[in-house]
Amino acid sequence: MKTASLLRALAVLFWLALAVTLVMALLPRPPVAALGLNDKLQHMAAFAVLSLLAWLAFPRQRLSVLFLTLAAIGGLIEILQMIPALHRDADVKDWIADCLAIAAVLGLCGGLRWIWGRGARQSAP
Repeated sequence: MKTASLLRALAVLFWLALAVTLVMALLPRPPVAALGLNDKLQHMAAFAVLSLLAWLAFPRQRLSVLFLTLAAIGGLIEILQMIPALHRDADVKDWIADCLAIAAVLGLCGGLRWIWGRGARQSAP
């Protein structure tokens, strides 16, 4: 598969994952809640996946931009959960969990990018 096609497929996966995350976060009774999973773990898992997909789909984007964008999305979700008709509870701790997951994944990705970059420079004649 060509690089451009792969990046397009990864971008589609990112946008689909983001759409699922938004729907699940704004449904009055999301089906995942029935599984009894810890709310913070759900937030961290969702934003860890989003972070990895964003890093893969947009490899030229600075990690700080990815972090700020994803953190803003997490914050927006919490603000939207304040809408009474949604019957959801906003919690700043959820946003903090989102940000911790984003930072952890992007930190690991940045480390990989640095290691791979060093290897490429060392193997150059």
